[in-house]
Amino acid sequence: MKRVLLLGGTGDALTIARRLGPDHVYSLAGLGRIPGDLFCSVRVGGFGGIDGLKAFIEAQSISLIVDATHPYAAQMSRHASAVSALKSMPCWALRRAPWQPQSGDAWREAADFSSILDAIAPYHHPLWTLGREPLSHLDEIAPSQHWTIRCLDSHPGNARATIIAARGPFSLDGERALFDAQQTDVLISKNSGGAATEAKLAVARERGLPVVMLQRPGLPPVEREFSDTSSLLNALEAWLHPHPLFDKTP
Repeated sequence: MKRVLLLGGTGDALTIARRLGPDHVYSLAGLGRIPGDLFCSVRVGGFGGIDGLKAFIEAQSISLIVDATHPYAAQMSRHASAVSALKSMPCWALRRAPWQPQSGDAWREAADFSSILDAIAPYHHPLWTLGREPLSHLDEIAPSQHWTIRCLDSHPGNARATIIAARGPFSLDGERALFDAQQTDVLISKNSGGAATEAKLAVARERGLPVVMLQRPGLPPVEREFSDTSSLLNALEAWLHPHPLFDKTP
């Protein structure tokens, strides 16, 4: 029997997980909600590095790793690639295309958090959409700034930081309202790609606001790369044959 280990935590990964039956495993790091509508097994938490992932794959008789983690989850991707090589087993990856600047965009790339701080120094109301990372820097906020930090779960802020718990997809009107309410004058973003969180870039473009874009990390080679869920699901269906993907329709 062929068993798939799907490394997820993204909306694209959830689309794939919903097509996997009970023989397969969907792995989540544990940040965020656990889906309640899946028929595959769900595993939550880290593996304990390369050795832990290798032990799990051996114990569960996994035959294929599918890496559908976030483009910035580079460590997990590196571990999956390393275990694939150690076990001489296939590793596939869903590699979402990055956003590309359009006419009217004022993007500046930053290599790390320190570079971001330098880039936003002239501004007063930064909107952070990097996830949890800015939360560990609340004591470093310049007196002239008030940060808005959007991440998945609620956290306490302070006198110079507003924390907003929200999950995409985000609408254009919703993003406009957020920019208005927080008086946003600079946006900080990962170049995640995809449609779910792209509206913030459109609002920044409309208003002529700068965007500080955290550079994507380098990702390791894998046996096969896919740019969308449909092509990956088609390949999975062929690889699992004669056992079909799970179909929940009556």
